[in-house]
Amino acid sequence: MKLLALTPALMGLVAFAQASTITYTTVTGFFLQDETATDASTFDYTAVNFGLLNRTYPADQKLKHAKELTQWERFYNQVEQLNDESHSDIEYKVLFLGRHGEGWHNAAQTYYGDAAWNCYWAEENGNSTATWMDAELTDNGVDQALVAHNFWQKEIDEQRIHTPDNYFVSPLTRTLQTANYTFTDLKFPKGAAKFSPLIKELFREGISIHTCDHRHPRSYIHDLFPEWPIEKGFSEEDELWNGVTAETSAAQDVRSTTVLDEVFFTSASSKKDSFVSVTSHSGEISSILRVVGHRTFSLNTGAVIPVLVKAERDAKAKATTTSVAWTTSAHCTVPPLTSVTACVCPSSAVPVTTPLVTDV
Repeated sequence: MKLLALTPALMGLVAFAQASTITYTTVTGFFLQDETATDASTFDYTAVNFGLLNRTYPADQKLKHAKELTQWERFYNQVEQLNDESHSDIEYKVLFLGRHGEGWHNAAQTYYGDAAWNCYWAEENGNSTATWMDAELTDNGVDQALVAHNFWQKEIDEQRIHTPDNYFVSPLTRTLQTANYTFTDLKFPKGAAKFSPLIKELFREGISIHTCDHRHPRSYIHDLFPEWPIEKGFSEEDELWNGVTAETSAAQDVRSTTVLDEVFFTSASSKKDSFVSVTSHSGEISSILRVVGHRTFSLNTGAVIPVLVKAERDAKAKATTTSVAWTTSAHCTVPPLTSVTACVCPSSAVPVTTPLVTDV
């Protein structure tokens, strides 16, 4: 589905959408993350070659020196063959979906506990020791991004992996920082695409009333990384966050479909740009996985999941408009009384649905 008229008035209440003409499916059998036996909570992508399975491919038969190639070289050749032999309305891409490293909002949620965080503290800009509105990375988060950096370099050096042809990044600060630490100063293979990520609004985290989901202005983002391109039409102020209404999972999946439609079938040579990096967030990556039909696979902060996606375009499909509602979220106006499983506001402070932070 394609979002229409992304205005504050509309996005604060309902997402209007036009049905997508592209169907996405995950092509399984290539990564450990595809398999139900793989436990996401303990999975370490750096220990298992990004999860790429050790196997032969149909495309190996056409290689003269297949035994001399690494697993990633042969897999890239397999993806190329899939694209070469497919109809013009079918496209295959490998999405490297990377979650940002730990941010100050993650640390605060751990400190306060889920219940108190969700119904009060997440609606604040921060406390006396930390700020989590559009949170920056903690020192631990920087270290996690550097783990990804070092692993990419190892894969380049030892596996001769084909590095991404295109890079995309969410506009939130923690993802911008993660992408920077991960890919800047890598010793890329000869002829590799330059790391110059396109900042795209719709790859952001699921939009809740939490201030960590409220992005900085466009000018702030540009000043952080002035050489990185920002997509056309990107607004100066955040028009999607209002501190009152939040995306439902259905609304977020509409958004994720829209942004994937902007990644696939982009040009006549789009099939050749088959490896794509997206630095994003846990909620948004979960949404993308739902859209492409992948099994649920939650990422730890700083982790990466590659997914082989088949996109099939229906040129004869007729556009239809639909709508997906957002929801209001009640929260406390003062620090709550909490239990293990729920948040309870003090009796003198009933839950409200107005923003705690007024400078939005």
